[in-house]
Amino acid sequence: MQHRHIYSSQQHFKPRKGRRRKIFRVPLIIICLILLGAGVWFYLTPSGTNIRYMLADTLITSQHREYAKYLIGENELRRRVADYMKTFDNMGLVKDNHDVNVSGAANKNVKIEPISGRGYKGYIMYVSDPKMIRVVTTNNVGRGEQVLSMVERTGAIAGVNGGAFDDPNWEGNGFKPAGIVMSGGKLLYSSVGENDPVNIVGLDKNGIMVAGRYTPSQFIKMGVQEAVTFEPKFIVNGKGLVRNEADGWGIAPRTVMAQKKDGTIMFVVIDGRQPGYSVGATLYDVQKLLLAKGAVTAANLDGGSSTVLVKDNRVINKPSSSHGMRYLPTAFLVFNHPEQVVVKNIWQGIDMNHFDSSKRSFGSN
Repeated sequence: MQHRHIYSSQQHFKPRKGRRRKIFRVPLIIICLILLGAGVWFYLTPSGTNIRYMLADTLITSQHREYAKYLIGENELRRRVADYMKTFDNMGLVKDNHDVNVSGAANKNVKIEPISGRGYKGYIMYVSDPKMIRVVTTNNVGRGEQVLSMVERTGAIAGVNGGAFDDPNWEGNGFKPAGIVMSGGKLLYSSVGENDPVNIVGLDKNGIMVAGRYTPSQFIKMGVQEAVTFEPKFIVNGKGLVRNEADGWGIAPRTVMAQKKDGTIMFVVIDGRQPGYSVGATLYDVQKLLLAKGAVTAANLDGGSSTVLVKDNRVINKPSSSHGMRYLPTAFLVFNHPEQVVVKNIWQGIDMNHFDSSKRSFGSN
């Protein structure tokens, strides 16, 4: 009698161990080749290098600046930051003719326009009369204040975040400004000497925007009324100073102040660091947007996690910080009666040279 052998389909097609290794080896080799090719493109080609530096610049503007060294090296990171600071200082020295005729004072309009572009969403707040704008400071000794709180406390129509401040490890208390703070024509805070140049963004007594690199003695003589420190000034006399996308200082949330020829102030607030909603914008993106809107002057304000727009006691944009709005030393607020606003010098009598910004509340330092 013949014996027939019956095999299951699993037994019949079961590959041997050697065959399994070959099956998995081919995709692994392909993956390795793809990764090798991507690495060569990322580090050794002009297009890959441009993207690599864009990513590095994006990290430089964030709280994870040190990670940029893995993209461009630690020495290149230091050089790039130094080059940016030098470039920004030079941009601040470009002469501004202040060719502005403030004509919107009778209207006193404040309106908000949604904007969007490649990878970003945000808003422009138009203030027809620049004299409606005041720099307001925190009201808390030893700690910054959220812009929403500033607006509610002072009865302002609207507001955006203001200038630079000491913020060690992005976890500080938001109390110690960097550079200068002016409000109502008074120099409330200065970390520089009266003849030491510093970058400022603000308004003079005629409502004309002033931005650039000046000494305190210069901008006081110029009649500057409201000002904070930040940089760079990137539109002057209606011309953009950021040459291309690669010089746009990375992709990030942005707050920018600009002025049109008729005196209208534009505050641009762009959200970022939120994939699927808004990643952020470069300064080159903002420059193109503002030139199309008729800006003759524009300067960068503190952005990133600080970026916020408040109108009618409501936060309009989507701040990028997972902890909510940051605590800040200054903000630009808009008022129906700006002349009635009293901004006290919260830093008077405090030794700010020895103030520890890493502490959550003020104590003896």
